[in-house]
Amino acid sequence: MAKSIIKRYQFVKRRQRRAFRKRYSSINFGQRNYSLYISRVLKEVVPMRGLSSNTVDIMNTLINDLFERIATEACQLMYFRKRCTLTLEDIQKAVYLLVPKKLAKSAVTFGSKAVHRFIHS
Repeated sequence: MAKSIIKRYQFVKRRQRRAFRKRYSSINFGQRNYSLYISRVLKEVVPMRGLSSNTVDIMNTLINDLFERIATEACQLMYFRKRCTLTLEDIQKAVYLLVPKKLAKSAVTFGSKAVHRFIHS
């Protein structure tokens, strides 16, 4: 009687461990998918055009790569200034360092407008 209870307990514990491992191993924190936003922006700019799935994948990879570069550069600037908090200035300086001049200026203005709209809505 005691052996069967112990075996059942061990079986339940094993299943719980597997379920826990399976649930948290399938989460992917690294890459995000921006395909919906890419198609929305394209339809806003050029309503009669579309993109192939390969092109959307390339654009998604480009956006993820640029985001990762900006984040690492902003983090390095934060450490260089001996701060514990990532600020807006760190991100803006990282954008100015990584992106060409005109594109960086427009990106920073659009980003600050979006943050302003988000805060005041």
